[in-house]
Amino acid sequence: MFYDLNIPIATTTSTTSSKKGKNKQIQPSNSPQFTNAQLIAINAHLDLLIHLGYTVVCFNQTVHKRVDPKTHVNALNELLEKLKPRQGILFLKRLSVILDEDSEKGFGLINANTSFFNSYDILSLIPTNQATFALACLTHTLPSPLTTHIISIPLTLPRFPFHLKHTLIRTAIKNGAVFEINYVGALGGESDSVLLEAGAADANGANGKRNWWAAAKELVRVTKGKGVIVSGGVVTQADLRAPRDVANLMTFLGLPQDIAHAACTSVPKSLILRAQTRKTYRAVFSEPTLVIPEGYSAPAQLPPTVTPDSSTTTSTAPTTAPPSSTQQVTSSSKQNKKRPREEDGVDSNQKQNPAGPSSDAQAQGGDKKKKRKKNKV
Repeated sequence: MFYDLNIPIATTTSTTSSKKGKNKQIQPSNSPQFTNAQLIAINAHLDLLIHLGYTVVCFNQTVHKRVDPKTHVNALNELLEKLKPRQGILFLKRLSVILDEDSEKGFGLINANTSFFNSYDILSLIPTNQATFALACLTHTLPSPLTTHIISIPLTLPRFPFHLKHTLIRTAIKNGAVFEINYVGALGGESDSVLLEAGAADANGANGKRNWWAAAKELVRVTKGKGVIVSGGVVTQADLRAPRDVANLMTFLGLPQDIAHAACTSVPKSLILRAQTRKTYRAVFSEPTLVIPEGYSAPAQLPPTVTPDSSTTTSTAPTTAPPSSTQQVTSSSKQNKKRPREEDGVDSNQKQNPAGPSSDAQAQGGDKKKKRKKNKV
């Protein structure tokens, strides 16, 4: 299964304003969001994607700065109702928010709007400065009902808008987020109109292509190929490419072939599974059920064993008082004492005089010789 998680959808939203006192209240209109010409173009786009081999397709609705539930309309619900049914193809809905300096104070991802964002399958952020990039990596990737699982970095800008710090990248990947690379920039193709208006993409195709290659290589170097997915972001059909061609294109960025292939297959699949846990309680997919196999019988419980009390039993053995400690010490000392033998006494005397009688005789003979010498003199 091959995935394309970024098919830009341009909507023609129209709002009506009504005055209540001094304040103006903007209300979304109920007019259709897509014309017949747009529906025909989207169906043709889908037919070409299916012909190229994609089986999971995600429509992307992009919003700039802030999402206001009072004025924002989920146009993808209407789109999926009007598309032709296709067997074996999975359609997903995605919401992308472009973050800038005005979005640092808040852009609508709060717990009060959880029910509104549950209508989207995937949430993603597009940071444009260092503060919003740190906010996206550290805060909005934590597990919650409003977790954003995709961080899409603008790669076609003349200068990289922020530094890719290793600590931020590792934290985001550890929390389960992925970084998206849109291959439309490598071809110099047309980007989404909302990105162009917000300044998150370069309108010049030649310059954008050169910037894309430099920025994409830097992103692959920092992430080491982990937590990277490849999407299209293609507006015109001429820029569409087959999944295996996209994987070969990613190898020029320094990715091995297996990791480049996984960026189009297994990594997006795990991302979609994690995104489903956003709508469940504590990441539980379904309610657990107990399955008992057929023919299983519970083991019979044995009756509890009754042990007689120690108080009821009487001992018939005579009781003897244990010997006292002083008696034990005296008896042991008597046993340890041994009667000295005569041989031991003799041996001890020999040890004291090791020279024996021969040494005494030699001493007396020496004295006699000295006396004789004195008499001669």
